[in-house]
Amino acid sequence: MKLITCEFNMDSGCVELRFDDGTALDIDCTAVEAEYAHTVQQKTDLDWLVYNAPLEYAQLLLNGSLQKYLNIDSEKRTT
Repeated sequence: MKLITCEFNMDSGCVELRFDDGTALDIDCTAVEAEYAHTVQQKTDLDWLVYNAPLEYAQLLLNGSLQKYLNIDSEKRTT
């Protein structure tokens, strides 16, 4: 499968991925935030990713690295 598009849809609140075989994957960003963002800063970090780098957001979530990303980013700010 080859990824054709990856965009954040403000109306649905989802990152939408479309593949060349017709497969579609919609990531509910509200549900992701509820699961992973435990601080205001983490919510801000997720929002930045969704609006500025939706592909990276999807990759981090789908490969299981989103929590690690949020924790590392938080640690950088406190040191």
